[in-house]
Amino acid sequence: MEEAGDIVFRLDAQGVILFASRRASALFASPAAPAGLPGQRLLMLATEVSRAALQAALDDALQVPGRLEMRLQAPDQEIWFELRLSSYLNDAGVAELLVVGRDTSGQHNTEERLRHMATHDALTGLPNRLLLSDRIRMVIAQAARSGQGFSVATIGLDGFKKVNDGLGHPIGDAVLRLAAARLRKTLRDSDTLARAGGDEFVAVLPGSATEAQIKLVTGRLLATLQSPFEVDGHTIYIGASVGVSIYPLHAEDEVRLVALADAAMSRAKETGKARCLIYSPRLNGPSEHDISLEAAMFQAVREGEFLLYYQPIVDARTRQIQGFETLMRWKHPALGLVPPVRFIPIAESNGLINLLGAWALKAACVQLKQFQEVAQRPLYMSVNISPRQFRNDKFLDILDDAITFSGVSGDNLVLEITEGTLMIDPVHAESILVRMTERQARIAIDDFGTGYSSLAYLKRFPISVLKIDRTFIKDLPASSKDAAICNAILDLAKHLNLSVVAEGVETEEQMHFIESRGCQYVQGYLTGKPMPAHAALAALSDKTYAALVPTPPAHEPRGGMQ
Repeated sequence: MEEAGDIVFRLDAQGVILFASRRASALFASPAAPAGLPGQRLLMLATEVSRAALQAALDDALQVPGRLEMRLQAPDQEIWFELRLSSYLNDAGVAELLVVGRDTSGQHNTEERLRHMATHDALTGLPNRLLLSDRIRMVIAQAARSGQGFSVATIGLDGFKKVNDGLGHPIGDAVLRLAAARLRKTLRDSDTLARAGGDEFVAVLPGSATEAQIKLVTGRLLATLQSPFEVDGHTIYIGASVGVSIYPLHAEDEVRLVALADAAMSRAKETGKARCLIYSPRLNGPSEHDISLEAAMFQAVREGEFLLYYQPIVDARTRQIQGFETLMRWKHPALGLVPPVRFIPIAESNGLINLLGAWALKAACVQLKQFQEVAQRPLYMSVNISPRQFRNDKFLDILDDAITFSGVSGDNLVLEITEGTLMIDPVHAESILVRMTERQARIAIDDFGTGYSSLAYLKRFPISVLKIDRTFIKDLPASSKDAAICNAILDLAKHLNLSVVAEGVETEEQMHFIESRGCQYVQGYLTGKPMPAHAALAALSDKTYAALVPTPPAHEPRGGMQ
């Protein structure tokens, strides 16, 4: 026992130390006590919060051996030990206790570091989102008991991206650390400051639930970030925008409180920056309906709830079907057919459009093959390509896969792209368009005349088709301005050797005007509304097909995936 690496104690039945090993004496004996540890109660070596547990373990050990993990108090530090306790009878037949302790402080320190890493931001040392949620739940529980509200503030640095892009990420990281330190110093000890990610921080402010209290605190937060940051010889000005939500006025759970504060912060940035906004439904943050719809979309992909409809594109003179435009629909089990104007923007923002778009392109090509077999003549399929799809590095691979899998010829495929998509990065757009045409695919400009309408790209880009937007068709032939615009587009296309499709043709008067001006193709309710594949196949089988369909309802979605 003298030479053991673990600490060893012999105790009497009352827990008084009879013997302590050299290791135990070296750790716990006080220089002020020449007699050493014998005569002291082992209980006094335990930290105050651990004494009750140790006393219970000692009492139990007189009957049954036990084990306990706890901290013991050395003169200059607290040390974790795993104590094994047992009893025996000495030579006089009296019960004594043997306590052997293994130092587990290294293991506990490692576990503590792992816990800290899991709940704190590595860059700033602040709580992360995981710990933030826990802290908000604690404050919610306290507020429910006390009846006092609190607020959550999201703080977004203004212009931080320019720091990263212009001076590099090491400088940006230094600014984030300094900003975190300033914010932490400005807040009270009872407040929580967390880093939510990127250049955003979240502060939980117990007791601050009135507008006056919130403005006072957030005013200090804004002021502390307005002072310049001196980093590596650079003087940097950034500032911040703040959004605030209030418990229980705006929400009663931690997820919603943070989401609404974030929505208010985003609105503050959009409307001038360097200011604080308290959440209001008028700020048009993400609605619960949108959030639920987004969650349902991922489920819909797994359940196969998305389907394709096809709208005929016909020869303006003969009204014979020349091709179809592919239109996406969502058959929701409870909501019925969800219009594309509701789900396409959400899919575009969360990236799901890449998955949906790849599926739609391949499915449309497979369906085109069947259409051609039934019609026994060439037809083309027009498919909309969203901005996010067009920027996807794998888009050309997806296009190749769709053509190869379906067995259709690339020149039977028309890919519709909006003007705005091309003008985001014209150099990149030109490169992608050229490689698309190398696969024989034709390029159509959708909604022509409603976007940038830059005539320069008609010469620069390999474009084959212009689609006249329905906004220029709906008032024909009565509107002289719309007539002039249509005439100009048709004349321009003729001289550039481009095909033209007029969208939204709904009356015979519109059809006659367009056809008389030399427009080759039309698309609209007059010649065919969007229909499922089986109805499109029936239309192709009808040699006298020239559908006359009632005027569409006011909220029927526009052509294309949107």
